Amino acid sequence: MENNSFTVLPMSQRFTMNPGQTYTGSLTVVNPADATESLKYHVSVTPYGVVGEDYTADLSTTTGYSEIMNWIKIAEPKGEVAPNESREIEFTITVPEDAKGGGQYATIAVRTDNDKVGTDGVSVNSVFELASVVYGYVNGEIVRNEGGIIENKIPGVSAIAPVRLDATISNTSNVHDDATFVITVTDMFSGRVILPTEDDDGQYNEIIMPDSTRKITREVSNLPKVGMVKISQTIHYNGETSQLEQNVIICPIWFMLLVLATIIAIVWAVVSIVFRHKRKKSGYKKPKKLEE
Repeated sequence: MENNSFTVLPMSQRFTMNPGQTYTGSLTVVNPADATESLKYHVSVTPYGVVGEDYTADLSTTTGYSEIMNWIKIAEPKGEVAPNESREIEFTITVPEDAKGGGQYATIAVRTDNDKVGTDGVSVNSVFELASVVYGYVNGEIVRNEGGIIENKIPGVSAIAPVRLDATISNTSNVHDDATFVITVTDMFSGRVILPTEDDDGQYNEIIMPDSTRKITREVSNLPKVGMVKISQTIHYNGETSQLEQNVIICPIWFMLLVLATIIAIVWAVVSIVFRHKRKKSGYKKPKKLEE
């Protein structure tokens, strides 16, 4: 069967560059131990951009921010990796003398190149591709970032766990920038600290591309299925800090329906009791049936 389980490392890398200079880099293709055959591959360079606030990757549209794809040269664009082995792919980035300052973005994509022959004798080629994103920064004239944190949102009630935290951030500069998030979570009933933990410090960074607005959603897990937690989300970006703290009630739909049904039953019981009490107090008697 075709090999579709290889790995490319790192998933992204950054370069700070000067016009007229050449820089070297590399990525590694890993063919796992459980692979059934050698991995034949070829390497290409594509532009990298994003579309919309959800940052859908665009690997086909060339812009002024993707000129770096023409500066990247792959040393050996084709190769083969045996199972349980890896191979390093080297590349160079030669920045033109007249390169403008700002961000430059591309992907170095590794695509499988294994031809197969089906049972009917027809040649079949199933292609799988992974890529490493290159985030470049060319020293020069940088447009000041007038963007900032547009939204920092934590729900007051969530019908499901994990709970979704939202943020929206704008970047008006001509270079990418990092937004840093710090999240803490505490169980309100037990006082147990859910986040940070030994394995997760609750901090992470997100890249905000130039001339864009990004909507970021983070899911907080390991929460009780029913209960109340205190969640804090702090965002640091472009010299600005936004901190929000919210008590979140976690109440699944089935639990809401159960509570609603219980309330309706109690109200019905109370109304029935009051009605019977009023009838008894008024001396009301059920009329006897008339004799035939």
